[in-house]
Amino acid sequence: MSLSPRERVLAAINHEEPDRVPIVLGASNATGIKMKPYRDIKKIIGVSAPDEYLYQWPELGTAQIDEKTMQRLRSDVRGVTDLEPAHILKANRERTPHSNYIDSWGSGAMEIAPDEWFPGVHPLLNATTVEEVENYSGWPDMTDPSRVAHVADVARKLVEENEYAILATPWLLFPFERAYAMQGLENFLLNMGLHPEFAVALLKKNAEQCKALMGPFLEQLGPNVDIIKIGDDLGTQVSLMISPKMYREMLKPIHADFIRFIKERTHAKVLFHTDGDVEPLIEDFIEIGVDILNPIQTSAGKMSDLKSLKEKYGDRIVFCGAVDTHRLLPFGTPEEVRQEVKRIIQALGPGGGFMLGAVHTIMDDVPAENVLAMVDAVEEFGQYPL
Repeated sequence: MSLSPRERVLAAINHEEPDRVPIVLGASNATGIKMKPYRDIKKIIGVSAPDEYLYQWPELGTAQIDEKTMQRLRSDVRGVTDLEPAHILKANRERTPHSNYIDSWGSGAMEIAPDEWFPGVHPLLNATTVEEVENYSGWPDMTDPSRVAHVADVARKLVEENEYAILATPWLLFPFERAYAMQGLENFLLNMGLHPEFAVALLKKNAEQCKALMGPFLEQLGPNVDIIKIGDDLGTQVSLMISPKMYREMLKPIHADFIRFIKERTHAKVLFHTDGDVEPLIEDFIEIGVDILNPIQTSAGKMSDLKSLKEKYGDRIVFCGAVDTHRLLPFGTPEEVRQEVKRIIQALGPGGGFMLGAVHTIMDDVPAENVLAMVDAVEEFGQYPL
């Protein structure tokens, strides 16, 4: 029996076999598509739709994908996001062309080449003391109603259509990532070792801000949400960014508290996005209440051993993603993409508990043909029983 996209996702995230493997694409930045491949996809499939940006943020470069294209991509989810405050959006629209983009936290991006932006604005770059965290004048107002004023209507409309699962994502509600946005990655990692009291104070302050927005965001969603996406990038291609010991002492309690805060306010499953080789922390993620792990970066260390991941953790956590954006999607052929999707489904699909998607955002170097090959291969190889 054919399921609706929402029914398909709900079955998978409850460790049941749906009619086919669900596809998660285009519902957030981490599951999104940059503007160039989006334009190329529209051209191939004959869709005429305006070029719009996710979060109304051109410097991010991720497309707000139109509904016809989402349907052709067979995506089983639709996204609901917050926005930066109206005055921040206005200030950035009206700023001098090519000048730095500054977000509501005081961090931001600089243009390093035409239309290429790098997160190089760090307001706490040289900070090392708890007092500097407490005295920073640029902490954002997370209660600004313009951040979430649209959320209830968007979610309600999706529920009335009753077709797609709703994946809701408040932008960058990630205490660790926000810390290195405020300081720069190298500085913050050094401070975790050299000035741990400062580092923990910054992480906790970021988490307070995260909860200050997440509360109203969840209130606006009400029951109209299936998955809440949060996360923190913790891995590299070969290892963790920090030791398991440091994670468990400094960051895990903050993640645990944040997830508890969410689950006290919604029935939705929690999707935790974290790039790189994070296999040593999967038991920790399960312990603190992570329901869905994304993006399963198959080019990174032990995350490449999909059969082992499924055997060790597959009955306790849902896997989401797994299609390589490092080598396969940008440089492979459509047939190579097709065969890799088949392999991934055979490894992670049995018993449910798997949703397929790209490993993070589909970047500008990915041919549109490979994106279409990926989703079409799910239709070919992802039908249950496998």
